[in-house]
Amino acid sequence: MIIEATAPSRIDLAGGTLDIFPLYLFEEGGLTVNLAISVHSHVRLHTREDQRLCITSHCTGTSVEAANVEELPLYGDLDLLVRVVKFYRPQCGLDVYTRNDAPQGSGLGASSSLLIALSGALRSLNGSDTSDMDFARYGADLEAQTIRILTGKQDYYSAIFGGLNALWFDVGGDRVESLSHNDELLDELEQRLLLFFTGEARFSAVTNWDMLKMYIDQDATALQSMKAIKRTALAMREAFINADLDAFADLLNEEWENRKRLGEGVTTDRIEELMAAAKANGALASRVCGAGGGGCISVFCKSGVQQSVISALEKIGAEHMPYTIDREGLRVLKS
Repeated sequence: MIIEATAPSRIDLAGGTLDIFPLYLFEEGGLTVNLAISVHSHVRLHTREDQRLCITSHCTGTSVEAANVEELPLYGDLDLLVRVVKFYRPQCGLDVYTRNDAPQGSGLGASSSLLIALSGALRSLNGSDTSDMDFARYGADLEAQTIRILTGKQDYYSAIFGGLNALWFDVGGDRVESLSHNDELLDELEQRLLLFFTGEARFSAVTNWDMLKMYIDQDATALQSMKAIKRTALAMREAFINADLDAFADLLNEEWENRKRLGEGVTTDRIEELMAAAKANGALASRVCGAGGGGCISVFCKSGVQQSVISALEKIGAEHMPYTIDREGLRVLKS
């Protein structure tokens, strides 16, 4: 049997960091707005006649093998994938192949996307009734065990459901509110919101930890910035509901200014160089994807200037990453 699964990555637009437990509880609930995109994670499972497990990452060129699922070793290069397989405990041997479209350290939530794709493939193999919402809950716990630090939850929901979403986090649990009802809005957003890889990888967990530590230490700037981030996320949700992309542009800029105040390392000289070049060529707003410090940036342009922005940023070494909005989310095929 062969099972193939794909899941989208995401561009986060507002409210990032408010999806981290327990930060959203301290802020009386959190809200994140993000967009699922066709920068996918891919998983292929081949069942075996024996109980042997072999997991291979095409991106890193590494693999791990064991005689059975119990003997799969933790803490190696593929620890996250190993933890997912051990958690879902397939009842047969498997060859597992994985691949990410996103460059390493992109800030697009690719590791979470890969986790969801693998979870979906294993659910199909096992014929289990694990819910989509449970995927996100289990995924956050498994990823935290791997990176050994706090992790947010927004990436799992974009990978599962696709589209443009407002994601709510509170005491009673998480809630996914789709904002994908206006096809004309999504088409225009897809055309005018560009994505670039800066060439600098980043590790979001460290940045997130620094932000949370400042907040818990009652740093005045961190406290004020987090409240501002929530206000901006709420306003951006309203802008999308009202199909107001002018307001969206203003709010994307506001979100970036809020985020830079959270701590040092969110922006870099390279990021500032790229954003300045984008603005000089007709961009209305820019924001780093993820927690900052490198990875990708999203750039929202005036209509008709997209190619000028692309040319300007490519000239100084950025990689343009074409995409479409993934409106479906997790896909699983069995043959």
